[in-house]
Amino acid sequence: MKRQVMDSTSPMKDLTRTICLTLAVLLGSLVTGCGSDFDKDTAANALREWRPLAEQGDAQAQFNLGLMYDNGIGVPQDDKTAVKWYILSAEQGYAGAQGNLALLYANGQGVPQDNKTAVKWFTLSAEQGIAAAQFNLGLMYHDGQGVPQDYKTALKWFTLAAEQGDADAQFSLGWMYESGQGVPQNYVYAHMWWHIAASSGDKDASDERDEVAKKMTPAEIAKAEKLASECVAKEYKGC
Repeated sequence: MKRQVMDSTSPMKDLTRTICLTLAVLLGSLVTGCGSDFDKDTAANALREWRPLAEQGDAQAQFNLGLMYDNGIGVPQDDKTAVKWYILSAEQGYAGAQGNLALLYANGQGVPQDNKTAVKWFTLSAEQGIAAAQFNLGLMYHDGQGVPQDYKTALKWFTLAAEQGDADAQFSLGWMYESGQGVPQNYVYAHMWWHIAASSGDKDASDERDEVAKKMTPAEIAKAEKLASECVAKEYKGC
């Protein structure tokens, strides 16, 4: 398998793109991207709007400031300051802040690396339905980082994220079914999930689907493709 989604070096996911939508909604600006090309005037306006609100305890504003410092948008990149604002927001139950705070603990950015604390915050975010947190929590359970290794629990969180259309989680489910981790080995369902992830442009999923197809009969491949089509039609629920 070309992409090791299931090991300790697996890339986790953050919520950076949220900054674009939030800026557009709050300021009524046309925002086309994030990062170094982000409009400086828009970022400055955002800071003027959000900092007083954040200092008054507004959880969304605190999250937004955390994102800006986390990604160096309109301010110098500063993990410790990002952690400060994420914590204030996360402690008020803001799911996005909980997920990104967990990521910083998992990676040891701005705080000492601490998988147990990462799992705590991933769990709180995942329980509120954040797909990226669900995927990351699945990785933690799969790899036994901060929690005892538990493939069945990993499968649960990957499934919840996959049902929201998360292609990384869909890829991971393909591997779980192919290898029989947390679920009986089933090439049909492995092919189905990799086919779905591949339809989102995931080249690795396409490659894995083609590899598992070599172990399947034409009838099994046809069944997998039919299941994939039905799953997409059901918006990934109950697949």
